[in-house]
Amino acid sequence: MRRKRMVSGSDNDSVVDMTPMLDVVFILLIFFIVTASFVKEAGVDVLRPGAETGTLQKNVTLFVAITAVGDVWINHRKIDKRAVRANVERLHAENPQGSVVVQADKRTETGTLIEVMDQIRLAGVTNVAVATEAQD
Repeated sequence: MRRKRMVSGSDNDSVVDMTPMLDVVFILLIFFIVTASFVKEAGVDVLRPGAETGTLQKNVTLFVAITAVGDVWINHRKIDKRAVRANVERLHAENPQGSVVVQADKRTETGTLIEVMDQIRLAGVTNVAVATEAQD
């Protein structure tokens, strides 16, 4: 009579292969990163004036916000009006075909808006627009 030997070890152990699950998670991560829309903001909320003739700007690369008291914000940073030109030159160099949108509060003084827009144009940006709220 032959005796069967009891084999202990890897024959009875079940192993779950995690590689396919990790591949799926990695592919989903890449999908969400690629399809996510990155919203650029100036860094401060402003009450924009309304306009019936406003049009949607395409290829906006930079938002400049001006608050009601005349503070200028670019990329979530408050900057001095005299530094607008240098900041816009640096940021516009990343995408020279892009445009700049100025988000001025409706209570902003016109002189401040013109001064900021002039600095943006001196930085070499030709496509400058002022953001408005659509009116019904």
